[in-house]
Amino acid sequence: MDQLQTPIEYLKGVGPNRADLLKKELKIFTFQDLLYFFPNRYIDRSRFYKISELPKNNSEVQLKGQITNIETISQKSGRRLVANFSDGENTIELLWFRGYKWIKESLKKNVPYIIFGRINWFKGKPSIPHPEMDLESDFIKKPSQILKPIYPSTENILSKGISQKVIFNLLINLFKVLKSNIGESLPDYLLKKYNFLNKHEAIKNIHFPNNQKTLSIAQERLKFEELFYIQIQLILKNNRRKKKIKGLVFKKVGDGLNSFFKNNLSFELTNAQKKVIKEIRKDLGSGRQMSRLLQGDVGSGKTIVALMSMLIAFDNGYQSCIMAPTEILAQQHFQSISKFLSNLNISVELLTGNSKKSHRNLIDKKLKNGELNILIGTHSIIEEKIIFSNLGLAIIDEQHRFGVAQRAKLWKKNIIPPHVLVMTATPIPRTLAMTLYGDLDVSVINELPPGRKEVKTYHRYDSNRLKVYKFIKEEIKKGAQVYVVYPLIQESEKMDYKDLIDGYESISRYFPPPEFQISVVHGKMKSSDKEYEMKRFAEGKTNIMVATTVIEVGVNVTNASLMIIESSERFGLSQLHQLRGRVGRGNKQSYCILMSDNKLSSDARKRLEVMAQTNNGFKIAETDLNIRGPGNIMGTEQSGLIKLKIADVVNDNLKLKNARDEAIKILKKDSDLLLVENQIIKKTLFTMKTYKNMWNYIS
Repeated sequence: MDQLQTPIEYLKGVGPNRADLLKKELKIFTFQDLLYFFPNRYIDRSRFYKISELPKNNSEVQLKGQITNIETISQKSGRRLVANFSDGENTIELLWFRGYKWIKESLKKNVPYIIFGRINWFKGKPSIPHPEMDLESDFIKKPSQILKPIYPSTENILSKGISQKVIFNLLINLFKVLKSNIGESLPDYLLKKYNFLNKHEAIKNIHFPNNQKTLSIAQERLKFEELFYIQIQLILKNNRRKKKIKGLVFKKVGDGLNSFFKNNLSFELTNAQKKVIKEIRKDLGSGRQMSRLLQGDVGSGKTIVALMSMLIAFDNGYQSCIMAPTEILAQQHFQSISKFLSNLNISVELLTGNSKKSHRNLIDKKLKNGELNILIGTHSIIEEKIIFSNLGLAIIDEQHRFGVAQRAKLWKKNIIPPHVLVMTATPIPRTLAMTLYGDLDVSVINELPPGRKEVKTYHRYDSNRLKVYKFIKEEIKKGAQVYVVYPLIQESEKMDYKDLIDGYESISRYFPPPEFQISVVHGKMKSSDKEYEMKRFAEGKTNIMVATTVIEVGVNVTNASLMIIESSERFGLSQLHQLRGRVGRGNKQSYCILMSDNKLSSDARKRLEVMAQTNNGFKIAETDLNIRGPGNIMGTEQSGLIKLKIADVVNDNLKLKNARDEAIKILKKDSDLLLVENQIIKKTLFTMKTYKNMWNYIS
């Protein structure tokens, strides 16, 4: 067995009980897991303070001296251990409130110690609770501690006595066992090109750095390696899919697309739309399975691109489907696509969780006998009982809301897997797209249809509310319709509902009937009631729609030109951008007003400033990535999100680009990694769990 795969309980200092804790709390099961358990920060321990020089705050400090006295003092809740520690000139108290019995037994008087801990000031007097302590004779034998690593931990781990010092000592024991046996994982030509440390030295300097320079050099190498192997795997997956999976060949463009283009398309496509359709047509006729990501800002015209792709499938005798994350979005796709195809002999149906049994039975029948050409729906589409006659193209909208497993189920709806187009209106920063969707070909629609005006966005505080209401009144008199949106936060639905009802009452007082008509839509309403209110608004029978974020996607009212977002500081940037995209769909000048509390956190202020400055979804996504990080942007449901151990997609974008460029270059020259110099890459890949399982969803 590989030494690194040795169970962690066999490492000196661990044992069965600690092993259970390490496995449960920190996911450390083997020697390798501990080796790659990297610090999340470092503390500079190059300085030894004199007690007289201690900073007047709660800093972490390092002292050299001796214990002169030890006593146990009774207090209301148990006892505390107090040791007087002298640096030869002054004295400070060291305190322990737990585990003091065995600590007292281990302490030695009048012997040189090195101590480290956080100062606690009380009535002008400093003390250090629960310091880390080493005999000076032991301290000088340990690896360099000029930069002290701080490892991730949990309350449970700390309460059971597994301190930072314990983890540090376990790593010392591990390196004694491994000696210099941490094998290399990058080829020589990359090590030389980037002047990288070898693998053993890099990992050693992450855990025991001599100084900031060696730490930075070690981090550079390990960050590159982590990103390089992610990119190698993604590109291999894409290449393997193209080689292994024979694609349906859509040879012709026939009456379906031509009739639609000639008779039903009432506007000119943008150059970006034309470019993307060309890329998709090339994929569909290549004989390889298409797997393409289509990114397009809100209102950029992705639906038309999707429809024209489905018409190519229709012209070649194949069925298509669109899977959307919500019923409202599925209904919107169904309504707009049905309208576009109104006078063409193409069958379109809608399937959701609320579809009646009789309608489901009809869809089943039409799907199986090939009468149904296009099916639009929610995740109901991927149920096993939904059987297509010959599914040729599967489109997934708002891809980041679905997991990889759900996408995989669509692949299995035909003997030869269908072509796949995944779409998102949530712009994904390039660095994140390279990590999440590096196995997909990417198309971008980066321009709005002609005649569209940019939405003007303003931030206003609650104290300006009456002026905002006056502006709303003026816009309604000009014929505009208005959205007023309240946040929906799952943890506090009662409060959100109250916010919405209070807001509705306030708006009703300022905009009384019969002069003004108001719709209300929220998540607790029945679907039929929601649909009724949305229909009234869409038909212009109501001037104002008061809603929660259920209207984030799915409402397309070209006359709506004013969006008011209440408590906007409670929204993420991407969600604010999505909501803003509900207006500006006609040729009127549209506005978005971000209402907020007068007191804002710095992050909230930054978000609202960015929204007011730009309509560019990609700039907004980059800012969101910097503020919130990748996990929060993509959401917990995106099971493709890769958890990085040391690299950071926000700050290491140049390393990511270099890693991807190198991976592309290597696989272009040696697609199966057969060359001698690339055997080390192949060997490393086969030790990775992700690599062993990477073909699951295409096999």
